[in-house]
Amino acid sequence: MSKPLLLILNGPNLNFLGTREPHIYGHETLADVEKLVRARADELGYDVDFFQTNHEGVMLDHIQSFRGKAVGVVINPGAWTHTSIALRDCLLSIDVPFVEVHVTNVHKREPFRHHSYLSDVAEAVIAGAGVAGWSFGVDVLAKKLKK
Repeated sequence: MSKPLLLILNGPNLNFLGTREPHIYGHETLADVEKLVRARADELGYDVDFFQTNHEGVMLDHIQSFRGKAVGVVINPGAWTHTSIALRDCLLSIDVPFVEVHVTNVHKREPFRHHSYLSDVAEAVIAGAGVAGWSFGVDVLAKKLKK
């Protein structure tokens, strides 16, 4: 029997995690995040599709391809948080709960980072927990999905 599937999605520039402004984002890489998330998801009985792209249309196509297959989403949308109504609409269209994750506390940063097109429809928003935020997102979804 296959395990339920969680999408772990990562937006623009997250491929540079660990090397891009490490004084802000830390030294852990996206590969470190993937290892952490896969281990936590496995403990909780979930499979993971881990994905990163710098191209918004590619992200939308990827999300749409899992409609009816995934049971939840953890997403660090990067800059799309503040710009993409299309991403919001796409996440809503697959009709599963999602958690928005940010490495830093966006509310302590530049004013343009304070607005999110996703937060008001997300199951939870985790900001400022570093790479542990992705794992926390998996925990939130697991709890929600057990109800």
